[in-house]
Amino acid sequence: MLDSKALTKIQSIILIAVIAVATVGLATYVLWGGEEQSSESIKIGICADIDMSRGPEMLNGAILAAEEINAEGGVLGRKIEIFAEDSDIETGQLDSEKITLALTRLITHDNVDFVIVGGGEDFVIDTAVEHKKIIFGSLSPSDSLTQRVIDNYDKYKYFFRLGVNQTTFNTLLVDSLCDLRENSGFNKVAYVGLDFPQIRGIAENLDYYLPQVYNFELVYSGLYPGNTIDFSSYFAAAEAAGAEIMIPLMVNQEGFHFVKEWYDRQSPMVVWGINVFSSLDSGWNATEGKVQHTTGFASSALQLGYPATTKTLATQQALFDRWGTLPTLQCVSTYDTVRFIIPDAIERAGTIETEAVIIALEEIDVETSFEMNFRFTPSHDRYFSSASTTPITMMFQWQENGTKAIVYPKTIMEETGATYTYPPWSGPWDNIS
Repeated sequence: MLDSKALTKIQSIILIAVIAVATVGLATYVLWGGEEQSSESIKIGICADIDMSRGPEMLNGAILAAEEINAEGGVLGRKIEIFAEDSDIETGQLDSEKITLALTRLITHDNVDFVIVGGGEDFVIDTAVEHKKIIFGSLSPSDSLTQRVIDNYDKYKYFFRLGVNQTTFNTLLVDSLCDLRENSGFNKVAYVGLDFPQIRGIAENLDYYLPQVYNFELVYSGLYPGNTIDFSSYFAAAEAAGAEIMIPLMVNQEGFHFVKEWYDRQSPMVVWGINVFSSLDSGWNATEGKVQHTTGFASSALQLGYPATTKTLATQQALFDRWGTLPTLQCVSTYDTVRFIIPDAIERAGTIETEAVIIALEEIDVETSFEMNFRFTPSHDRYFSSASTTPITMMFQWQENGTKAIVYPKTIMEETGATYTYPPWSGPWDNIS
């Protein structure tokens, strides 16, 4: 039985489903179960925090992809249905029971054929493999997920990662810092990050790789508790240590407060790193433009309008037309999985039988909105060669009037004619000739 809180959460999702069915007659969406389920359909489950930012974005991507596929006749003649269960993953509580319950309901009640999980993959992977259900992880970069497939393939072969793993992401971050150093000469680095398991993993890698491998001078590091809104002490300590580059490691809305503090104190450091909320389209207005001259990872290449593949701009326009906003990484990743990755594997397998689809996924080479040749590694990570050839993770700098200039990878920066800009107040950039 669902309690009143669960019913409140469901209402908004049902409304989306009703609108979708009314708008596109060829598509049927069964969210949280219902009378319209079909034994002949292909059922894809979304396990995410439906009330928060990533959940609706994932759901939007899945719904549009299903609409398009169903309008074309489906996959092997079968329509796609989208189901969703609320995991509450973005509440910050990391309640493994809630996440596991959401996934279990998708598998046992909704009888989905595939699951796309937006956070908490480490908690639910064992439940998925217990039911021999293919699970796509869209958020967690945890290297331990990769290691499970390597150590026990027969058990964990059901897991496939849609994003880059932690090792690859750390490599991208440090490589981008090397580009910044090449252009500016800055070598003294500080970082401030949320005291959270995945962020601590990134921080530990920075502690080692920045000074030991790449010869940066790491002059300050700090981790802050959740819900922090005053970053003055962190800035003061980093500035006193002579930092020239400040790396934020932030995934929640405190990133807005961080940016405002940097701007208001006219801090003599460039900001270059991970500030998820300030990198969204809403970041400019949320910070009253104070985010200008900061650099962060793009939530989606589609937000930057860069044609990574022949499908990029078409996907961007379709998602904008359908939902009225530029798509985030979670939205596009889920769209690509439902629109291209799962259908390609099913069609080559000639069936939705799990073992056959796993083999097809292991051999996949398909064009998506992000990549000309999307592939998985033998350990079921997303294949990645380099930032230049696989531009799934780009960095942009907020510039005048809210424009976004791609500043990493360097090849795309040069291709687009972008230039890196510095704040108007005094800082180490005054010494750049």
